[in-house]
Amino acid sequence: MRDRYAEVHGAFRWNVPASFNIGQACCGRWANDRARFALYWEDESGATAAYTFWDLQQRANRLSNALSAMGVGRGDRVALLLPQRPETAIAHVAVYQMGAVAVPLSFLFGPEALEYRLVHSATKVAIVDPQSLPNFAPIRERCPGVGRVIGVAGARESYVTPWEDLLERASSRHEGVATRPTDPALVIYTSGTTGPPKAALMPHSCLLGNQPGFVHSHDGYPREGDLFWSPADWAWTGGLMDALLPALCHGQPIVGYRGRFDPERALALIAKYGIRNSFLFPTALKMMMKAFPRPRERFDIRLRSIMSAGESVGSTVFEWAREALGVTVNEMFGQTEMNYIVGNSHELWPARPGSMGRPYPGHRVAVIDDDGNELPRGEAGEVAVHRIAPDGTPDPVFFLEYAGNPEGTRAKYTGDWCRTGDVAVMDEAGDLWYRGRADDMFKAAGYRIGPSEIENCLVKHPAVANAAVVPSPDAERGNVVKAFIVLAPGHEPSGALEDELRSHVRGKLAPYEYPREIEFIDALPMTTTGKVQRKVLREREAARKAGDGRRSRGRR
Repeated sequence: MRDRYAEVHGAFRWNVPASFNIGQACCGRWANDRARFALYWEDESGATAAYTFWDLQQRANRLSNALSAMGVGRGDRVALLLPQRPETAIAHVAVYQMGAVAVPLSFLFGPEALEYRLVHSATKVAIVDPQSLPNFAPIRERCPGVGRVIGVAGARESYVTPWEDLLERASSRHEGVATRPTDPALVIYTSGTTGPPKAALMPHSCLLGNQPGFVHSHDGYPREGDLFWSPADWAWTGGLMDALLPALCHGQPIVGYRGRFDPERALALIAKYGIRNSFLFPTALKMMMKAFPRPRERFDIRLRSIMSAGESVGSTVFEWAREALGVTVNEMFGQTEMNYIVGNSHELWPARPGSMGRPYPGHRVAVIDDDGNELPRGEAGEVAVHRIAPDGTPDPVFFLEYAGNPEGTRAKYTGDWCRTGDVAVMDEAGDLWYRGRADDMFKAAGYRIGPSEIENCLVKHPAVANAAVVPSPDAERGNVVKAFIVLAPGHEPSGALEDELRSHVRGKLAPYEYPREIEFIDALPMTTTGKVQRKVLREREAARKAGDGRRSRGRR
């Protein structure tokens, strides 16, 4: 194939309108076509439903009017404690088109996590369902700002107003407000490595900033017959900004599924609906690969594009997807604060296994040092995005601020560079190669170690389903490499297997990178967005070594 990257990137120009509203862009402008489907939905109980854009718009109008009657106005916060379900999509459209601000919160959050976010965001109305209500109920009285609670799908308490009753009484006519691209649209809470979660305040324009990456990561999306599905929770950037909203913004349908991720169910959904496009976390792809090495022998798979993000896919999964699913995975890199900034588009430029990809059109991305200076190709540094796009105009992808945290907002920037906290190397072709989170990097015996390369190597072994690498404190070397291993079905822990895994890594990577310590574990600690929580494992390992040291001193 001809590498068209320079041509595509150089030709791109931003065209941000003076007025832009996510609700109007994702639903209102498509709603006149009553035959245009927006959402196919089912849940693990077997319930199914289908909605056109007109259906969504009518319900969103009713909800906007109901929220207005509750006193919600422009800029007010409405929390959506909802999983993938039709009411989630309807609520997003309703909140945006009235100029209010959505606060999507995962139904997996426990009471304390919900309380912090509801109080911090000054949420005025919360929308809950039967999964999230039990965690909201214990902290309701500690969230005095939440004046009204709306319950969907039978979520009932004395203080909960049924969704169905509200919409039945409200008018289906609503005139959306005009918003500027830089007006706030939603708050997404990000979990940092230290301190409380940060409230990233996102403008309406962030959806525009996502579009070049979304289109290219799905190889020219949309094309005839495209249909999107992702297991990513719609409460997070991955599900909301990488799946639900961009698909709807293109006037294309998306499949929603309420239920836990399961490889067999995922492949069955892809076959049942004829899914053409998907965002799948590397963890999900690994689970599918281990469960069904040859999935097309059982499932009718017609995938056209897969985007993956959150962790490195690695060459093993990359090659499996190409051979077993018939799709070249386009990896993507971004953050809530500036999403979809780097990635691949294999029909336009080479997708190299293990590479993060190249800066998507519209974004100026570089590897910088601590002072904000661009580093030469081949030298490791922090990935950063410039406020000004290559065409000389402001890049619309950025968050506005961390609400209530001006110090955190200032620390995110060095001059006009917005720092990601991720370490990478840019090669001569412009591809970025991930080295790890700045806080995941560590030194062992004087060598700087990044976990991702070792983890990818371990997963190539047939006994390994998943792996996480962290430093283990060592008196002589400072740290040694430790691997936490989740075994694939049919394999049992043993000293012989430990030696085999060490030899496996030693034979493929640098001698100092093999795991001197190995611990088999049933499951890795994961975030709700599918990322391995190495911080949890680091802290656990440091505490274990400290305890061992105290016991040793006590025996003397």
